[in-house]
Amino acid sequence: MSFRRFLRATGSRSMSAKPRDEDIEDEYAGEVAVHPETHRPTYVWDTMKNRSSTGYRVVTPVCPDTPKPEGAVRFVCISDTHNQAARLIQTLPAGDVLIHAGDFTNTGRPSEVKRFNEFLDHTRFVCISDTFSRTSHMAKIPEGDILIHAGNFSNIGLPREVVAFNEFLGHLPHRHKIVIAGNHEVTFDRQLMTEQNSHVFMSFATALQEVKQEDWKHIPALLTNCTYLEDAEVNIMGFRIYGSPWQPEFCDWAFNLQRGQPLLDKWNLIPAGIDVLVTHGPPLGHGDLTTSKERAGCVELLTTVQRRVKPKYHIFGHIHEGYGVTTDNKTTFINASICTVNYSPSNKPIVFDLPTPKIPNMEAETSL
Repeated sequence: MSFRRFLRATGSRSMSAKPRDEDIEDEYAGEVAVHPETHRPTYVWDTMKNRSSTGYRVVTPVCPDTPKPEGAVRFVCISDTHNQAARLIQTLPAGDVLIHAGDFTNTGRPSEVKRFNEFLDHTRFVCISDTFSRTSHMAKIPEGDILIHAGNFSNIGLPREVVAFNEFLGHLPHRHKIVIAGNHEVTFDRQLMTEQNSHVFMSFATALQEVKQEDWKHIPALLTNCTYLEDAEVNIMGFRIYGSPWQPEFCDWAFNLQRGQPLLDKWNLIPAGIDVLVTHGPPLGHGDLTTSKERAGCVELLTTVQRRVKPKYHIFGHIHEGYGVTTDNKTTFINASICTVNYSPSNKPIVFDLPTPKIPNMEAETSL
């Protein structure tokens, strides 16, 4: 086999050049032979590269943040992770097909293979809260499997605000979306809307009185693009997720209760063994420090989380300046407030991953 023929057989011809008929015939004409200098790969490549100036160029990879073209399949390629793949979980781009080109362990021990297999089977959660009808000004929301919004998606819960938020959810790619109300979802609080004498109701009386009773009684039904939770549990992809909107009283806003027994009665509704707990307000000591250096979190909520429920993750918002992630080494606490204390939607969504539970029937993965 001549050297020129060898170059064609190994595909060194430029992919951008239009192939000649004789090139196509030569390329498929026979078997590939061993190169006479195969033990000198650097020499061979230097020779090939010099003889084929258009057959090699460096390509800039696609930026992971670039939107995928319509109808395309996105491949994400990694290799040589050497038992460190778990560190990639937070940064690995979303895609349709993941390819790992080998060396995913150090020595191939069963424990390493098991750990790598667990890395491959994770569910990505994307957490946001306190967006206040400002979703069009937010940073890009990362792709994931389950989106969680921990309340205050509107200003006062007017139907048009709820409809706009529902449309926003409908354009997101996440397969599952979980939403709870916050203190600003005034129309979702039936008692507040019935009594119409709270401070917040009187402050927005003109707008709220225009909402008909038959509309606010069924306003959660406007959220057709998510699962709305109000003191309720849902099982999604094998994860037990519980949502509750309550928080300690503050200016008579929605879902306010007195500290102590009234709030504890609500927390007692949370079943033990929940994987992901979503409340609007924070527990004491985690994401609850205000600008006045006072703690706004609920004491009984913290006690309930630590002593009885013991979730893997606790997602909340409400105290904008408390944005961030903390832990007590058993539960990870996430204040996912998107808006700052000045109501600027500049905080980024917070992402975490959990190993996907093995459940018998993935077809029936979602049930209330």
